[in-house]
Amino acid sequence: MSIKVSVVIPVYNPGRYIEDCIASLLRQSLPDDEYEAIFVDDGSTDETPERLDRLAAEHPHMHVIHQEGSGWSGKPRNVGIEAAKGEFIQFVDNDDWLGDEALERMYNYGVQNNADVIVGKMAGKGRPVPLELFRKNRPHANVENAPLIDSLTPHKMFRKEFLDKHNLRYKEGRRRLEDHVFVTEAYLRAENVAVLSDYLCYYHVKREDASNAGFQRFDPVGYFKNLREALDVVEELTEPGPLRDRLFRRWLRNEMVERMRGQRLLKLPEDYRRELFDEIHKVVVERFGPGVAAGLQPTQQIVAGLISANRLAEIEEFAQWEAGIKPFGSLESLGWENGKLTIGFTAEYKSAGEPITFRADGEKDLLVPPLSRTGLDAIALLGADTSAPLAKSKVDLVVRERATAAEFFQPVELTREKVAVEGREGHFRQVLHATSVVDPLSAANGAPLDAGIWDVLIRISSCGWTKETRLGSVRTAEARRGRRAAVIGSPARLVLPYWTDPHGNLSLDVDQGTSRIGYEFADLTPADVTVTTGPGRLSAVLPFHVQGECDAPVKLTEITTGRSVAVTGTLTARTTGDAELRADLSSDELVDGHWRMDLTLPSNGAGKPVQLPLALDVSVSRGVVVKRLAAAAADLAAKGPGGRTPGSRPVKPTFLRRAARKLRRTLKK
Repeated sequence: MSIKVSVVIPVYNPGRYIEDCIASLLRQSLPDDEYEAIFVDDGSTDETPERLDRLAAEHPHMHVIHQEGSGWSGKPRNVGIEAAKGEFIQFVDNDDWLGDEALERMYNYGVQNNADVIVGKMAGKGRPVPLELFRKNRPHANVENAPLIDSLTPHKMFRKEFLDKHNLRYKEGRRRLEDHVFVTEAYLRAENVAVLSDYLCYYHVKREDASNAGFQRFDPVGYFKNLREALDVVEELTEPGPLRDRLFRRWLRNEMVERMRGQRLLKLPEDYRRELFDEIHKVVVERFGPGVAAGLQPTQQIVAGLISANRLAEIEEFAQWEAGIKPFGSLESLGWENGKLTIGFTAEYKSAGEPITFRADGEKDLLVPPLSRTGLDAIALLGADTSAPLAKSKVDLVVRERATAAEFFQPVELTREKVAVEGREGHFRQVLHATSVVDPLSAANGAPLDAGIWDVLIRISSCGWTKETRLGSVRTAEARRGRRAAVIGSPARLVLPYWTDPHGNLSLDVDQGTSRIGYEFADLTPADVTVTTGPGRLSAVLPFHVQGECDAPVKLTEITTGRSVAVTGTLTARTTGDAELRADLSSDELVDGHWRMDLTLPSNGAGKPVQLPLALDVSVSRGVVVKRLAAAAADLAAKGPGGRTPGSRPVKPTFLRRAARKLRRTLKK
């Protein structure tokens, strides 16, 4: 069978960080005879060469090429291209890894859409990745109809015939941005680029030792010399005009303007800051016409204008102001309806703890940066656009899986409000009012959220600032009251919104990724429970959102003997919005004693039993009496070491002390 995909991995001294990469390649859903991995060892001096040789000996579809060190990843990638036998080539860095179905899904998607390049959804573990590009699937993308230019890392799949046809290869030697040159040319020459966004294909990882090549401080002269080569590709393959300006804007924004903003600039040593600025100034003056900066956001235009005018001092002053700008969100409401979680919130930007303000000038809204007269005059002389396009302000709500950093945008309904600033005529702040409906069964670009912990955050975009913050630490009483767990879908799944420790932010625990579900029952009292005689049935009101009815088995354990009895249970939705637990108590095995209750809630896979803070005191004379578990333990302790219930062994004080300590910890949380 012909090979569908060749995975090329340049390798240099990754140490233990290569293990995740190897494991992900061995887990691929493609059959082993339909893909190959080619590790190109670029002169590693650690234990990696031996590790790769053992891997290749054990797995025939894993190959290793050893070569003398070339100093960078361009040459090993080119060597891998020449050795590849696959129809497509996927590039992976040795400290990153792939989703288990990445190769199969990307290959099928590429073939289906006759694509020369396939861009799979990325997650950044400590590293930035494109966000807007992956909002949706884009089967027929190009640089004009999609923000492809925002993704210039090499971690994509390329048709090998396409690479050979255009002699597309990486520039070699110790250099920067060789991937920008390669990927930009591929985008501009490709007949079609397909963007796959409904499956997380690539995990882009920042190493704990921060020794990834991209995190090392660079020589500004060499860096911007290499950057000019990417600009040369754009000039060669496009005509002067709006498209070229828009492509150039990517480098002006990301590689130049953003390096001159806020803390990113201020944390640099002054001598290096000046050296970096001088090289950026040269490129801006040499290569970019006025149409490039004109498409930037207002704050970015201001910085770009100051770069052109060679005004580093004013840039530093502007950076001091921007460094203090923070996103802020307030959780206004929270609640379940028909298996979906509705999250209402407000959002705005603040500086030094106070809301950012704007000034109305006729029909225009203007930025009001608190700069010195020199700085304001410099901006005015540049003619930079200081208008605030507040009608374009937006806020996104994103759920991010904590372990993998996979994130997905959720639908948001938004209104914008101008709030007058007291005592400052013509000045106002902008507050964004938003509502998002999160459906855990389709929140991952149409697929269900995987089991685990999903953090909820908001991302505010306005006036050239795009910043994110967690949501929930500031919340209303209504939002606190609306927080409860939910059992949704068929088969049933368990979703628990909860406040994180210690900051109190909102996260979603899907299918018991934590043990927090037990805390939901801490306030349960005997008054919430009724027991009927006759056939024997227990009914309890639980703080749950449930759709219809689902199974919820209950295990009863006699405290003194440890003997257990499994009984059937169901959860049923109530009109009040909570749930009723019904358990069958007709078993003949429920003899005299104190019985602890453990509830198993529906979840994806095997549910974990949750201890309820209640106990059943069963006796022939009184029937069944519901007590707090602590009270039941106290009753037994009062009988002393020799005390016993009929047919039971003596209660050990050490057991009771352990049970009491465990219960106190649970109730405290």
